[in-house]
Amino acid sequence: MAELFLEIFCEEIPARMQAKAERDLQDAVLKGLREAGLGVEKAASMSGPRRLAVVCEGVPAGSDDVTEERKGPKVGAPDKAVEGFLRGAGLSSIDEAEVRSDPKKGDFYVAKRTVPGRATPDIVSELIPDIMRNFHWPKSMRTGRGEMRWVRPLQRIVCLFDGKVVPFEVDGIASGDETEGHRVHGRGPFKITGVDDYVAQLSGKGHVLLTRDARREKIEKEAGAICKKAGLELVEDKGLLEEVVGLAEWPMVILGEMDPAFLELPPEVIQLSMRTHQKYFAVRDPKTGTLAPNFVVVANIDAADGGKAIAAGNRKVLSARLEDGRFFWENDKKTGLDAMAPKLGKIDFKKELGTIADKVDRVAALARELAPAVGADADLAERAARLAKADLVSEMVYEFPELQGVMGRYYGIEAGEDARVADAIRDHYKPQGPSDAVPTEPVSIAVALADKLDTLVGFWAIDEKPTGSKDPFALRRAALGVVRIVLESGVRLPIRAAAQTANFEIASSFADVNALAEFFADRLKQYLRDQGQRHDLIDAVFALGEDDLVLIVKRVEALAAFLDSEDGVNLLAGYKRAANILRAEEKKDKRAYDGGVDAAKLSAKAETALHKAVVSASSAAKTALEQEDFAAAMSALASLRAPVDAFFDGPDSVMVNADDSGIRENRLNLLNMMREAIGTVADFSKIEG
Repeated sequence: MAELFLEIFCEEIPARMQAKAERDLQDAVLKGLREAGLGVEKAASMSGPRRLAVVCEGVPAGSDDVTEERKGPKVGAPDKAVEGFLRGAGLSSIDEAEVRSDPKKGDFYVAKRTVPGRATPDIVSELIPDIMRNFHWPKSMRTGRGEMRWVRPLQRIVCLFDGKVVPFEVDGIASGDETEGHRVHGRGPFKITGVDDYVAQLSGKGHVLLTRDARREKIEKEAGAICKKAGLELVEDKGLLEEVVGLAEWPMVILGEMDPAFLELPPEVIQLSMRTHQKYFAVRDPKTGTLAPNFVVVANIDAADGGKAIAAGNRKVLSARLEDGRFFWENDKKTGLDAMAPKLGKIDFKKELGTIADKVDRVAALARELAPAVGADADLAERAARLAKADLVSEMVYEFPELQGVMGRYYGIEAGEDARVADAIRDHYKPQGPSDAVPTEPVSIAVALADKLDTLVGFWAIDEKPTGSKDPFALRRAALGVVRIVLESGVRLPIRAAAQTANFEIASSFADVNALAEFFADRLKQYLRDQGQRHDLIDAVFALGEDDLVLIVKRVEALAAFLDSEDGVNLLAGYKRAANILRAEEKKDKRAYDGGVDAAKLSAKAETALHKAVVSASSAAKTALEQEDFAAAMSALASLRAPVDAFFDGPDSVMVNADDSGIRENRLNLLNMMREAIGTVADFSKIEG
């Protein structure tokens, strides 16, 4: 067993592509080796700004011989069939084939041949070029040397097996045993004998930290230490950290300063300017929790002056960016949201759904309608909805689209808007993902629900619904947002009624309203599955036509608790038994057994007891359901367990299909009565088990 080491060295790989490319390359190498008959005991990979590397340990010197069998025609088949078999199997005479017998098909020919194994270097010399030529990058380029596309121009390829070079060529680059280190501190080249030598030389004289984990750890440790020394703390930004990990081979952390006057800008503007344009980390004062006039930059060079010149240069660049931000901020404040809003009429929301101004009018009307249901002031909800999209035409949001809503809140505060209106402008986009918080203030809830419902109903009205994995307008996210807002705030909002309140012709289309309700049901299933609930229980509740999401969840929770009990399990079994009998008899008789039960025809003790129990349980369950006490409704149904068991399996069990047709019909009606009583809390036919 030996070691296979591969490094592909090129010009700068975009940071966002490195981690996936590292995984993809390792997977491709392992897959190729396995398909060639070579096992691997252990594998690892590395990536950085200019390199991808894979090491496989415990690789055999070559693949084993493989014996293949090829089934041929029957004995006595036409000559042409036999000749074709011989050519395909590589045989010179039919005498070289075996004859085997099949009890059904008779005698037939089988050709056996042994394919000799191959040396690992020979396999690898074909495998790696093929992987590289077919490697997927989100964006790639040709270098002019050949037809192969790579993310950036190739410079070197190191490929060693058992310390020796595996020779091949890709796009004019021949494989070898030399690589390069840091451009400034240790370019090399370095002659490599294996992965241990590779790591030792590059992390030493080469000044390259080869793994993402090593670079991340160094950045986090040094950033924390440098901030602590200055009495500050780093503002956590995992996304930026992952990006910076891919920008520096030898990361050096430097604390810089900026003009404190820029702190007058909204903190989101400062942080986004740092993050988006310069890849700086923001820093805050732990005593106040507010941003400090500092930043952390990760350089790719160990400067002789400790980074003072780098910090000064970055201060100038950041100042220019923040000056732009200040200019946008002051201009937008002078304009104001009321003056911005009319400009939305020049921007299409969706051609068939009008402009963003048209959407604002619809959302404002819907927010006013929804306000009482969520406990919001209707005037404030409408006002917030009319201003919620205005900042889309602001200079700041044009520069930083990520700040839509956030800047609207600041402009609203500057103009003296009610704090609830300003917060709703910011929060009406929420939640934008599973980890994003939902709005909690009633005005914000009203506007957020109105905005999402308008989008969903609108796209349903023009029949542009998500299909398969495609959802270009993020309608699934919008529906899940509605589900989360409703459930986490306890809003009583029947979906069908809300859809019909929206200002679209869908309100007159019962089929489309139901289709939208089913779409919400799917999102609710996703939400509840994440909470550990069963999808079949949601189906059982939704089958009742209920679309108040809060009530659905309460029913599902009560149903789940009931079915976890012994009474629930046995009653479900009894229900399914009764339902199966009814289904079979109704199909055979071509009629429904949904008539009343004649108590005078109940002769058996078990059927009399069941009838009495069903009447009592139905009444108790109905009262409990009216009070939305679903646990009590389930408890009422639990009282049916004993009489159902006695009816089917007790010492005085009842024969449903009695010889007397009148008694038979009465008993089938009794089973239907029981089925309907149980069906008031959920459709038990949808429940698995």
